[in-house]
Amino acid sequence: MFRFHKGYFLLAVTLFLVEVGIALFVHDNLIRPYFGDTLVVVLIYCFLKSFLKTAVVPAAIAVLLFSYTIEVLQYYDLIGLLHLENNRLAKCVLGNSFEWVDFIAYTVGIVLVIAIESFISINDRNRPNPTRP
Repeated sequence: MFRFHKGYFLLAVTLFLVEVGIALFVHDNLIRPYFGDTLVVVLIYCFLKSFLKTAVVPAAIAVLLFSYTIEVLQYYDLIGLLHLENNRLAKCVLGNSFEWVDFIAYTVGIVLVIAIESFISINDRNRPNPTRP
C-alpha cells in the first residue's frame, strides 16, 4: 500500500508550483478561481498517489470527497470558528470563501484525472511487450 512513486511526486511538485504562481501573480475572475480549483484536486490526487499504491477511482473519489468537505467547512466559516482569520497559511490551505461553483471545478478536475489515467492505462495495455510471444 505504501510506496514512493517519483513520477506522481514530480507532477505534484510541478502542480504545486503552478498553484503558487497562480496565487501570487494571477488576479483575475477566471484562471485563479476556476482553473486553480480544478488544478488543486489534480495536485492532491498526484500527492496521494506519490505515497500510496491505490486504484485510480477510489483515490480520485477520496480526493473529491476531501475537496467537497473543505468547501462545506468554508460554508460554515471554519476559519472564523477556529479564530484563524488573521492566519494567512490557514486561509490559503483551507480557503476562506464558499462558492457553489467550486464543486463543479473539483468535479471537472477529478473527471480529468480519471480520463487521463484511463488513457494512460489503455496505451500501456496496447504497447507491445517484447517478452510476450
